[in-house]
Amino acid sequence: MTNTLTPPVTFTDDTLLKAAGLADDAFLPVWTGPSGEQSTGEAVARHLEAAVTLLRTNGWARIYPQDQSGSHLPDNPSMTEREMLQALLALIRDEIGSVPELTLYSALRRIAESDQGDPDTAHIGGEVLNLVVRAHTGTDHARATSWSERLTRTHADITALLTAGARFARTYGPAA
Repeated sequence: MTNTLTPPVTFTDDTLLKAAGLADDAFLPVWTGPSGEQSTGEAVARHLEAAVTLLRTNGWARIYPQDQSGSHLPDNPSMTEREMLQALLALIRDEIGSVPELTLYSALRRIAESDQGDPDTAHIGGEVLNLVVRAHTGTDHARATSWSERLTRTHADITALLTAGARFARTYGPAA
């Protein structure tokens, strides 16, 4: 869904400065991941930029469609176990092929599984994006994932957020 009436969101230097203040006031250290180790601003920025590249390649999805009907699941009592397994594997192949796009969250996780990031930079990158969105919206409880799932959001908005997060990480994150 492309919204051509609304220009992409802009994240200003003032927004990033506000986000830096939020980071300074954070209850938990922003730059320390779940491993207990600190990541550099540069490592987090590279993770966020790799997510931009991944979304450019795979495409972006606001949310994954949820098919709750279950009508496409094989449900034939006369099927053998082998036929059932083949039908399930075909279903999985079809489902994987039908949604190549990634959400913001899934892109961050995918990069964590590559040589461009890890679980710490994914976690910290998510926290950085939360800070930028909080500074942008002026709301303490705003979260980047929820912000990215708004009906009016576009791929350009997500790219702008990830790019702003990378700028923030390089500017305000710890050095090597």
